[in-house]
Amino acid sequence: MEFLKSAKRSAASEDPNTQATVARMLAEIEAGGEAKALEYCRKLDDWDGEVLTTESQRHAARDATPERLKQDIHFAYERVSAFAQAQKNSIQSFEVELSAGLFAGQKLIPMTTAGCYVPGGRYAHIASAIMSVATAKVAGVPNVIACSVPRPNEGIHPAILYAMDVSGADSILQIGGVQGVAALAFGLFTGKPADILIGPGNKFVAEAKRQLFGRCGIDMVAGPTEIGIIADASADPEIVAVDLVGQAEHGPDSPAWLFTTSAELAAAVMKRVPELIATLPDTQRIAAAAAWEDYGEVILCRSREEVVEVSDRYAAEHLEVQAEDPAWWQASLSSYGSLFVGEESTVAFGDKCSGPNHILPTRGAARYTGGLCAQKFLKIVTYQRQTIEATREIAAVTARISRGEGMEAHARTGDARLAKYFPGEEFELSASL
Repeated sequence: MEFLKSAKRSAASEDPNTQATVARMLAEIEAGGEAKALEYCRKLDDWDGEVLTTESQRHAARDATPERLKQDIHFAYERVSAFAQAQKNSIQSFEVELSAGLFAGQKLIPMTTAGCYVPGGRYAHIASAIMSVATAKVAGVPNVIACSVPRPNEGIHPAILYAMDVSGADSILQIGGVQGVAALAFGLFTGKPADILIGPGNKFVAEAKRQLFGRCGIDMVAGPTEIGIIADASADPEIVAVDLVGQAEHGPDSPAWLFTTSAELAAAVMKRVPELIATLPDTQRIAAAAAWEDYGEVILCRSREEVVEVSDRYAAEHLEVQAEDPAWWQASLSSYGSLFVGEESTVAFGDKCSGPNHILPTRGAARYTGGLCAQKFLKIVTYQRQTIEATREIAAVTARISRGEGMEAHARTGDARLAKYFPGEEFELSASL
């Protein structure tokens, strides 16, 4: 393979002070509680209003959101919820008889409280509210708490607040950043600590979730959003370039990768991307230009098999295939957060409204995990029960294995039952080592 354009920076280029800053903030907020969280809210977000939203504020957000946008939010909510329900239905509780009298089963138990973080800094991430809150409610979580960054003197963006409300959020907090994540994890303002933290955010939000993992669950440690596009000579370079820029506008550290077998397509795309970026409004243009300059890559491969190898190594959060024989690519690729097959499908559709969740693994994590799904909010627990007769065999095997491991007390729990249930009967209970 040949790098026609290489990235100047990587995730390793990030500020090393983030970890220390987040650790200090979390410790201070845990010790100082709501007062300390509010102090950070005033200092970092210039917000001095109420944190816990009221029903009247939800109504106000509904009134402030344009009617067409409300219809679009419902469109997205219906598809995201339907896909989450299909995911939930794909896994079931069951019970099986493993041997005579020995029954084992699986139960699906929703978590009690989910904390959903919805970013609201550079852009109003309406869709993220739907992706996290709606999926948690479909999974059956009884208490979903959502939070987002308040704007000075205004609070949460009304469309974000409306999307949270439509999606079923039980409580909505006007607080963002590390202090927002801490409020969810510690149960501030609601008295209900989150069992799991969900949702994307900046590097401080991601680091806060990472440090809190263990005392509560997390969906993943998400980095900046990524796009990978696989394209061959049959692809339209304009569409490829547009899609790369479409993700690069997320921020100055958002990787955009093109994997191709066509030098001509690569040249056309590399020429077109800067031209498209130059036409964007200032905020988006600055972000996309930095992302393409520092994190953009174009890799020319000798064969489609090599493209698969390279793509699976990168494990892009979003991966588009704009190439001939799409069924072959879908069958051959194995590492991606979500796959968009064919020119007709694009990352933005998945990001906003088409159905599958857009909270996805980044930084190569797609090699070992997928994105947010209904199952993430379900505890898959097991149970077992057995008859006295089944205990005859199970207890003897347990005793022998335990003694083979040197765990005498374990062995005696089997001995005790055999002595009680089958008095006077002889069993081989020693380890044959």
